[in-house]
Amino acid sequence: MAVSDLDQRRSLEIRITELAEQLAASMGMEVVLVEVKGDENRSIVRTYIDQPGGVSLGDCERFSKRFSVTLDVEDWITFHYILEVSSPGINRPLAKQADFKRFSGKNIKVRTKLPIEGQRNFKGTITGVTEDRLELEISPGKRIGIALTDIEKANLAGEITMRPQGS
Repeated sequence: MAVSDLDQRRSLEIRITELAEQLAASMGMEVVLVEVKGDENRSIVRTYIDQPGGVSLGDCERFSKRFSVTLDVEDWITFHYILEVSSPGINRPLAKQADFKRFSGKNIKVRTKLPIEGQRNFKGTITGVTEDRLELEISPGKRIGIALTDIEKANLAGEITMRPQGS
């Protein structure tokens, strides 16, 4: 994909995010992340929403119906797309500085745009967040700093604990 195509996609994601955030705020929700995936022939506009206490299937459906109408009225997406609305789930995407602060002390997975110490994928615990930097403990006593602008993708590293049946 050419740089100008990436710039156009990012610009579109920003516009869609702004629109989604306005709608979500009016419904007492937050937008976790908006992604535009695929090409002009087969595209998906994926929107993750959340609210205190989590979102239900009904919440996703209500948001999807209202957001679909809003996108149709705006009419600046020039290609056919499928709108997907979802909860962020156990592996919640982390995209904003506030996300990293909110989940300080939690385990996350991070992919950087460029290698740091020879690698791009990290798993660790958030130990600090500043305005432009994430501190991650990747092993006992070993910490790395990652500029927020250098993060390609970050998610909570969801942990499911199984309890023995009957306990």
